[in-house]
Amino acid sequence: MRSLIFFILISVSSSFASERDPQTLINQLLDHYGKKFGGSYVEALAVVVRARELGADAAKPVVAGQLSSPADLKSGSQVAGRLIFAELSAENPKAKQLTLEAANLGFAKDGKPLEAMPFHNEMSDAVFMSCPILAEAGALTGESRYFDQCVKHLQFIQGKCLRKDGIYRHSPLDESAWGRGNGFPAIGLAMVLEEMPEDYPRRDFVVSSFRDHLTALKKFQDSDGMWHQVIDHPQSYPEFTCTCMISYAALVGIRLGILEKNQWDDVLKKSWKAIDARISPDGREVRGACTGTGKQKSLEAYLTRKEINGYDDRSGSMALLFASEMKRYLAP
Repeated sequence: MRSLIFFILISVSSSFASERDPQTLINQLLDHYGKKFGGSYVEALAVVVRARELGADAAKPVVAGQLSSPADLKSGSQVAGRLIFAELSAENPKAKQLTLEAANLGFAKDGKPLEAMPFHNEMSDAVFMSCPILAEAGALTGESRYFDQCVKHLQFIQGKCLRKDGIYRHSPLDESAWGRGNGFPAIGLAMVLEEMPEDYPRRDFVVSSFRDHLTALKKFQDSDGMWHQVIDHPQSYPEFTCTCMISYAALVGIRLGILEKNQWDDVLKKSWKAIDARISPDGREVRGACTGTGKQKSLEAYLTRKEINGYDDRSGSMALLFASEMKRYLAP
């Protein structure tokens, strides 16, 4: 009896009872997230959603410090953090300059493309950390060299990390398909395809890479609507951020006509319900998010990564992305 009570308490504490619509959840999340920016994507994506939901003026005070004195680009996280400047670049020349500065890291001083963008560390994360900023630069300038380097970088990371079954190992150190290590390629290519012109010669390759990956991931969603800390190991814990990321990517894929709505609708309804239930009623706390994770050397190391239950900037950003795209999906 005592063990049964303990089990019930654990089960209740792992989720919140809620059935919110996307706009309500967006509003609640924005009460806590997207109000600061130190240069990393971890906070930048929430600020991107703040700008889209409330207007660019709502984001300007948040990014003012980094716009005037930007952090040096010393990591992929900081390169991807420049996505907020891409969002604001249409009306801000300095934001455009900082966007291009990040994208230009893919080229030598003589303008020749490098083998890949810097800071990739041979991790699947690097699809997101660099490909979208290159695509943004291509869209801003009309220069195809940025899209070319985007595809080149993607192929480089695929050569290191894409498994034969269509999902990504996190790095060549181990075959484990870390959850967020698959969420990153999913949202990375979703963002690229939003900016890449329909007539760009290599677009079909990016489309097929994106579609094949999402199709491979789809079968690993559990009965509650979640993807797990290690994608193909159901004994690993259901993971908040990768579920948001995969769901967001699938919604973008449907919007762009790359994925079939009738094949994904039930999948997305399940993941929405599952994520909503893992966010506190006020939008501040989440349940079941993996902590920041570098390259690990074994499956066990991924299975035992710390699980965050509480306030988490990365989770807030990913939940906002998912909610904002779900709002578009459900709009009449």
